[in-house]
Amino acid sequence: MQKGNRFIGQEPSQRQLRVGELIRRTLADVLNRGEIHDPELNRLSITVGEVRASPDLRVATAFVLPLGGKDRSAALDALRRNRAGLRRAVNRKLTLKRSPELRFEIDTTFDRMDESQRLLGQRNVRRDLKGS
Repeated sequence: MQKGNRFIGQEPSQRQLRVGELIRRTLADVLNRGEIHDPELNRLSITVGEVRASPDLRVATAFVLPLGGKDRSAALDALRRNRAGLRRAVNRKLTLKRSPELRFEIDTTFDRMDESQRLLGQRNVRRDLKGS
């Protein structure tokens, strides 16, 4: 059974992790240099937090966040609109057997960290942690 791009209960392989990191660095570099000719995309500063590759390496999901977390939907729209150009740019710089399809999602890691800090800062949680 598959959930997202990972099999349930199965961690990604070293190969998936390595390819994901290579794509993350390359994609971040392409976006940083403004190599895609889209003024809307180039005006945004986008952080690529993680890229997860599917087990067969045919799909790579990039978790992105625009600077300051603002204009999330505009950033996703611009990335999805330029998906083919980004795929070509990444493929030109990497020597992969097959160029993976790029998918984009908003990175919610920072939101989850903020929520965790908020919960840990509550008086009753601090009291419970102190008692243990």
